Amino acid sequence: MQYMLLINFDETGMPANADTARMSPAYVAYTEAMQKAGVLVGGDRLVSSKAAKRIRVRDGKAVVLDGPFTDTVEQLGGYYIIDVPTIDAAVEWAGKCPTAETGTIEVRPVWQYSN
Repeated sequence: MQYMLLINFDETGMPANADTARMSPAYVAYTEAMQKAGVLVGGDRLVSSKAAKRIRVRDGKAVVLDGPFTDTVEQLGGYYIIDVPTIDAAVEWAGKCPTAETGTIEVRPVWQYSN
């Protein structure tokens, strides 16, 4: 079963320089551990929520809203999709994520369509 690990953290504390373009050693090790275990399907880091846009259609007309959109302490900053047998296994991997110590990792099952 596939699960998405949604990585939420306070992006206001992130430095706005080239150092943020590289993965930290902790994330490199975490990603490599998932690859070695054969559970990693994919994932990536997201650009700041300030660069986001939301689209709503009302009365047949699309309205584009610039971000950020909500007054929250944490923003979605990245994700991993993993393939593990149970949600307990997914929670175990989420607990190993470097951001789990300072932010929140949400574990969500990916919808499985039947053929």
